[in-house]
Amino acid sequence: MPDRERAADRGARLARHDLVTVGSELRTARLMSGKTLDEVGRSVGMSYSQVGRIERATLPSASLFQLARIGAVVGLDVRLRAFPGSSPLRDAGQLALLDRFRRRLAPGLTVRTEVPLPIQGDLRAWDAVIAGFQPEADPLHTEAETRLYDAQGQLRRIALKARDGGADVLLLVVADTPRNRTAVRSAGPMIGQMFPVSPRTALTALAAGRHPGGSALIFV
Repeated sequence: MPDRERAADRGARLARHDLVTVGSELRTARLMSGKTLDEVGRSVGMSYSQVGRIERATLPSASLFQLARIGAVVGLDVRLRAFPGSSPLRDAGQLALLDRFRRRLAPGLTVRTEVPLPIQGDLRAWDAVIAGFQPEADPLHTEAETRLYDAQGQLRRIALKARDGGADVLLLVVADTPRNRTAVRSAGPMIGQMFPVSPRTALTALAAGRHPGGSALIFV
């Protein structure tokens, strides 16, 4: 793959990958259910050959509607989800935010960026993972948000990533702007539940090279 892949080409590559994955899963589920291609086709209003092509990922025009209907017939829920991609504008803003954040950390701490979740085929990654705490503690999984345009929705997405990635403690670094502070206040109790450690406590601990001891949201 070229070093600089065009965004549209990357989208097409991911779509082909997902069609192959879903098609294989649909075929496996159909065989396990004992249904034939013809039976599934009649149930969803498609020909057996169309269903077979979807299973083999040779029908690029297959719609989510069709995939979901076939999935339901063979006992699967086919869902569509979106993940943050590699937009240069987003990355530039996050890199600047993470650079400001690094200056607040003790020199002995290490920061790795864009750390993939330990799930095969999952395209998500942690914006940063901090390690090297004294006394020794688990790495701190970190997300960076330059703008909270939908605070509750973004928090739910982050909570889902933490669950899937097995992160019990999470640090959310948010750009310190009036708009973001207003968005955090509007999220209300959700913030306190997800991030019980106060920003001052977390920043003091990190500046001293210590783990904050719990999840925290900080403005930088």
